[in-house]
Amino acid sequence: MINSQNQTGGDSSTNIQAQNMVVHVGIDEKRAREIYQEMNLQLRSDYSQEALNVANSRVIEFESRLMPKMAQVEGALEAFADPSFQLLLVEAQKTAASTERPADYDLLSELLVHRFQKGNNRISRAGISLAVEIVDKVSDEALLGLTLIHAVNTFMPTSGDIHEGLNVLNDLFGKLFYGELPIGHDWLDHLDILTAIRLNQFGSLKKIKQYYPESLPGYVDVGIKKDSDDYDKAVEILKKNALPINILVEHALNNNFLRLSIRSINSIDEVTLTNIHIGNDGNLIHVQSKLSEEQKRAINSIYELYVIDDNIRQNNISILMAEWDKRPSLQTLGEWWDNIVSGCTVTSVGKVLAHSNAQRCDKNLPPLD
Repeated sequence: MINSQNQTGGDSSTNIQAQNMVVHVGIDEKRAREIYQEMNLQLRSDYSQEALNVANSRVIEFESRLMPKMAQVEGALEAFADPSFQLLLVEAQKTAASTERPADYDLLSELLVHRFQKGNNRISRAGISLAVEIVDKVSDEALLGLTLIHAVNTFMPTSGDIHEGLNVLNDLFGKLFYGELPIGHDWLDHLDILTAIRLNQFGSLKKIKQYYPESLPGYVDVGIKKDSDDYDKAVEILKKNALPINILVEHALNNNFLRLSIRSINSIDEVTLTNIHIGNDGNLIHVQSKLSEEQKRAINSIYELYVIDDNIRQNNISILMAEWDKRPSLQTLGEWWDNIVSGCTVTSVGKVLAHSNAQRCDKNLPPLD
């Protein structure tokens, strides 16, 4: 019979005792690194002595990239106690040991952070596990192309200001253009073989000058004519619903019209109001608040006052794309994108791989949904 009531635990652990059972809760970075090394021991029998030295140096480099990222995410170190995470960690160590590309260590680190963040989603977990397996197999140019396709499909500016929105996109793609852009068909075949994309031989991608105006309709829709009856109606709606009049701005693409400062009528949930108060110390306090449902309906009703004129709208699109081409990264993106030779769909494996690579290039990007 086991009767011991003694409790022992590592640094920063919490001991919970129930009769004869002791459970250790809490993983600090020191213990996480110990687990990392314990998992690595499983790999050593797979290599000759000559290969082991190279493999060890790569796995150590991967550890140096992984641990700071996991430590920065609240609760992430706890994942090292999860058996399924440990199995994925071993696969990541195998991939790290077999790759000569230093950027792959960051990429694998981002994938393991995603694994913690999406741990309860089996679909996401499957995509992440497969992505870990192909990191060392995907070519540089194919990874870059995959990342750009994902970025175009995923990232949109939140700003309602047209020039600011274009500048945000230009800055993003400037960070993502870290290598030579792929051309031809081989890189697409390569990604298809690795199940990162599915090729559609009978379709094609929408051209940039069609895709972005459709994705950012608030930028190109005509708006409300200045000094018109509809403008007076819009102002009345704003006042009635305690909305600031300056949410209606001069249309940057046609100064005869005003537009709501939103990128799309479907992005109203992103709009916040800034209320300014004077604090007890006399300083101004800025308080952000979301729109009420009534205020959202009010903005929708203003959008319905927009002039419908396809000729004006098409002219707005032409001006928008002229502004697009003034920005070097966006011009490069458009020229490259419009020459992609086949339609394709990014798979769940490709999405997590591309998103992790994008986050490697730009730390401010949001996590994958």
